[in-house]
Amino acid sequence: MATVELRFSALPEHVRTARLVAAAVARRAGVDEAVLDEVRLAVGEACTRAVGLHQSAGITAPVKVQLVEEEKQFSIEVGDEAPRTAPGDRGPGSPGDDIESDEDEMGLAVISGLVDDVEVTAGERGGQIRMTWPTTPPTAVLP
Repeated sequence: MATVELRFSALPEHVRTARLVAAAVARRAGVDEAVLDEVRLAVGEACTRAVGLHQSAGITAPVKVQLVEEEKQFSIEVGDEAPRTAPGDRGPGSPGDDIESDEDEMGLAVISGLVDDVEVTAGERGGQIRMTWPTTPPTAVLP
């Protein structure tokens, strides 16, 4: 199992770099070429969401991205340190306004539309989005 870890300051200009790194590592891991645009878009959405959560909560810690290559799958985990309840669990009087929560849920809907296997966790210590794609083993090229 190979793992690449990327940490970047919660600034929008670093999201593009995360997208490019994710696509390059996904390609090397054996993710189908036809799916690489979806990988880029999903990582961009997840990282943009994490940056927004950090900025709105005044968190200076970096956004964390882990790219994990396993035998038959490739996973990307985007983590933030913004404390909150799980998406959709906000009750009346909870922190954050309706606009932020609508944007958050819209971003998650976009990610869910792009990736078949998505797991979202959130809690007092932050949240994580784990996205997984199948990989194909490299084919041997015969002379």
